Amino acid sequence: MKLENKTIVLTGGRSGIGSDLLSQLIGQNTIINLSRNAPAIAAPARKDSCRHISTDLADAASVAGAISKIKELCPDGIDGLINCAAVQFLPQFVADDFEHNSIAKEIAVNFTSPAELISGLLDSMLKRPEAFVFNVNSGLGIVPKHESAIYCASKAALDNLTRGLRAQLAHTSVRMQQAFLPLVDTPMTTGRGSGKISSASVAGQIIRQIESGTLDLDIGKVKMLRSINRISPALAHRIMQKGGS
Repeated sequence: MKLENKTIVLTGGRSGIGSDLLSQLIGQNTIINLSRNAPAIAAPARKDSCRHISTDLADAASVAGAISKIKELCPDGIDGLINCAAVQFLPQFVADDFEHNSIAKEIAVNFTSPAELISGLLDSMLKRPEAFVFNVNSGLGIVPKHESAIYCASKAALDNLTRGLRAQLAHTSVRMQQAFLPLVDTPMTTGRGSGKISSASVAGQIIRQIESGTLDLDIGKVKMLRSINRISPALAHRIMQKGGS
């Protein structure tokens, strides 16, 4: 699939990887961005090349409203959905500043809203001869680290959702894809870790993956992490607990 003249729904285009995906796709495609605040767009190629729908991905009613608006805007269907938005809350359960209410929000943004959007927009994608769902995943969905148990669990769940739906949709025109990312230089990772790769580079690799049709892609250090985990899960676990990402 060549990403030209496509209509693509993107979550999280306001910042980080989502912002870079938006800027790299917008020149030749129509992007419908879902985030609470509108992204800053520098000189889009066409006046209508980006539409923003204010959406709280932690709120099911807000997501349902966005789905309805997308169907109104695109009665002939959409070509793709990129679930990029994510949140990560670091305080551990045993920490004094851990907020119990953050659990539901983290799961909703990272896992529930992607599932809701896929379900709600599936009929729109089935109107096209070929379409895709792309879930932006993390190496932490393969091997968790102790700082962010809920984030890791939500990404592991996203992996299982992607592979499960891939089997369900195998007979349709909708392709389920995902990429597992290492530590990326984004606002979410500010002040954490080292050796980060740029979000622009990751966005470029994701776009090439969508176009090539590759179902699963390990980016950067995730390739090594998966290999180590296959040979020795205990060693991979120790590496991650020392701060590897």
